[in-house]
Amino acid sequence: MTSQQEVIFDPQLIRRFDINGPRYTSYPTADRFVEAFNARALEDWLGKRGVGGVSKPLSLYFHIPFCNTICYYCACNKIITKDHGRSAKYLNYIDKEIRLQAAALGGARQVAQLHLGGGTPTFLSHEEMHQLMDSVREHFELVPNGEYSIEVDPRKVDFDTVELLATLGFNRMSVGVQDFAEDVQIATNRVQSIAETRLVMEAARTTGFSSVAMDLIYGLPRQNIIGFNRTLEQVLELSPDRISLYSYAHLPQLFKPQRRINQSDLPTPDTKLQILQLAIRRLSDAGYVYIGMDHFAKPDDELAIAQRQGRLHRNFQGYSTHAECDMLAFGVSAIGKVGPVYSQNVKTLDEYYDALDRDELPVLRGVELTADDLLRRSIIQALMCHFGVSIESIEIAHLIKFHEYFVDEIADLKEMETAGLVTVDNDWISVLPPGRLLVRGIAMVFDRYLRAYRERTRYSRVI
Repeated sequence: MTSQQEVIFDPQLIRRFDINGPRYTSYPTADRFVEAFNARALEDWLGKRGVGGVSKPLSLYFHIPFCNTICYYCACNKIITKDHGRSAKYLNYIDKEIRLQAAALGGARQVAQLHLGGGTPTFLSHEEMHQLMDSVREHFELVPNGEYSIEVDPRKVDFDTVELLATLGFNRMSVGVQDFAEDVQIATNRVQSIAETRLVMEAARTTGFSSVAMDLIYGLPRQNIIGFNRTLEQVLELSPDRISLYSYAHLPQLFKPQRRINQSDLPTPDTKLQILQLAIRRLSDAGYVYIGMDHFAKPDDELAIAQRQGRLHRNFQGYSTHAECDMLAFGVSAIGKVGPVYSQNVKTLDEYYDALDRDELPVLRGVELTADDLLRRSIIQALMCHFGVSIESIEIAHLIKFHEYFVDEIADLKEMETAGLVTVDNDWISVLPPGRLLVRGIAMVFDRYLRAYRERTRYSRVI
């Protein structure tokens, strides 16, 4: 009998069911947000928070878009600069956005989770990092033993910076690596030594960080099985608590930096699959637990424990142990969630500054979830986090008869059921080990927007 976390790699099934699809950090996905949802709508929902005397804890996300150099594979919203005058101005506006959201916010202000993403958050100087966290603490209460994380570029960070982050309250770190092979690093314009990476990880452990994660990417130019196997050996020697193994999606028509990548340097689809298979085997043999999607964790890591206990959640920060948080988002393009609504900020600095100069929240678009959205979100969450859906639990929570409500979806699962990816009975939908790598495709069956429009081409492939 296979364990809940076991994953079986079947190349034929992957080739058959590897389709374009969303990563489901939200449902509905961000491309379904509408501009009719504006700053006033977000203010209204911020004010409704805590009505009735109960409010969820908060999660705060800050998007820091600045980077010193460009990584050719990157698809993030970023600004390449060495000018700290730009980040200083940006932080002043972040402070204003914090004040506006806090002024509109109802309910308690206890923060259980905070994350700085980018761009490169460690682009900020020590003084700027102090300024940001002072602004946060002026308006919010960071609870003891909360989850306070930051993305780190080891090329730009020394021991003193890590020590400062610990002093400011950060206790989790995500370290960007992608690949240690020198030819791959040159091809992607991200040259980073193992020594730099080790220094940052050891500094994090010395200064009390409780978790150090590492990001890898497979499918990059000049990658091959031998080279990535060597990278995996070096990764396992460094022993991160969590590993994210992302698939590179080459979309130069959407992301200009990728145009600097020579397409002929990319591994073939078969080589890319072999690299993935190698990585899964080596990480599993080393004792890492497959959490889902592209995430692995040590068995004693909080994510692995939360999954075993049925508490795992998925949001815009990826997998999380904080299921019940309202997420407030700050900075360009940042996405938040309050109650039954999602909102996304404008995507450029000029638009961001203009809105805040008008004393308006810089909202670009958003969505208020319907009862059907909430129902389908709960199913997709259960599939993505726990590889299973309790039909009785869904029926009780949403007052439906599952097999009547989802007649078409259950019919669409038949092909996957026949292929051995999933089982469906009166009580459970269960993703089997061969289907766990393809769980995005299984979740897509319950996406009403995809069923209606079939607009799958704008997403990255599942594998």
